[in-house]
Amino acid sequence: MTQPTQEYIESRLAGTDPDVEVLLVEQIPGGKVRLFIDHADGVDLALCERVTNHLRDLLVDYSLEVSSPGPERPLTKPHHFRRFVGRKARVRTREEHDGRMTFTGELVGASDSEVTVAADDGVVTIPYADINRSNLLEG
Repeated sequence: MTQPTQEYIESRLAGTDPDVEVLLVEQIPGGKVRLFIDHADGVDLALCERVTNHLRDLLVDYSLEVSSPGPERPLTKPHHFRRFVGRKARVRTREEHDGRMTFTGELVGASDSEVTVAADDGVVTIPYADINRSNLLEG
């Protein structure tokens, strides 16, 4: 079996549990797949178990870990960034921007193609395609 992608898992859950939002799918060494999910009513153990059951066939080839996003929730889609404009985040890029690859600061804008961060040393606009990883920060 090929490694399950975020798109694959999202499409699987759309048919069985459409109110579950898949925030991030990570491939962890050793055959583990980690899913961060969200739901309008919150994420509890019962929801994590239900999602695991929907994806039970993956357990033949993978160890599956399903969890809530927590306070440092991953930001992976334009609507995630728009939802949290005004909050502090860390954005790590694939390529350098002004000699840096990590930007921490307030999310001040989010369009369909890029996010704008007011970092410690200035405002930077980063295309989503160049984001390697991003998450909210507490505080």
